[in-house]
Amino acid sequence: MASPLDSLPLLLVIAGAGLALAEAIIPGAHFIVLGVALLVAGLVALLFPPLATPFVLAALVLAIGGVALYGYRELDLYGGKGTGRTSDSDSLKGAMGRVTERVTTSEGEVKLDEGGFSPYYAARSMDGEIPEGTQVMVIDPGGGNVVTVEPLEHVEDRIDRELAQERDRETRDREPETEGA
Repeated sequence: MASPLDSLPLLLVIAGAGLALAEAIIPGAHFIVLGVALLVAGLVALLFPPLATPFVLAALVLAIGGVALYGYRELDLYGGKGTGRTSDSDSLKGAMGRVTERVTTSEGEVKLDEGGFSPYYAARSMDGEIPEGTQVMVIDPGGGNVVTVEPLEHVEDRIDRELAQERDRETRDREPETEGA
């Protein structure tokens, strides 16, 4: 008669496969680490029956789970380090991208370099037309999936003007102090 421990490796394989399947159905639920640990530990125990003791299987699950967790974090499958997603629309301000469909004051589309799960956004220009392929910067995220963009050369010119104005203000602020000394 077979003991319940004889079926433990098979139970681990079934549970691990079930969790991996659950992760495929519900991405981001983080079942994959435990699923991989259970699946691999069960397969090892099926291939090497002397390892099918509960304590050895527990150690295998912990060790394989640790390796799976490390690999999961290093591969950054779901953008867990924040590189593949945006937290809110304000985080898009200053984002760079490229025009994929001609942008006018009423229509267009851009692909942002770090635009989240779907990097394509409806876009509008402040004035004029921006041709396809032009590198742009988001100047107003708008709060939805429609962003206001400007060609990068216009943005750089505006920044240079603002920096020059700031330098002029600082120079004027310092002049009265030097005259009174």
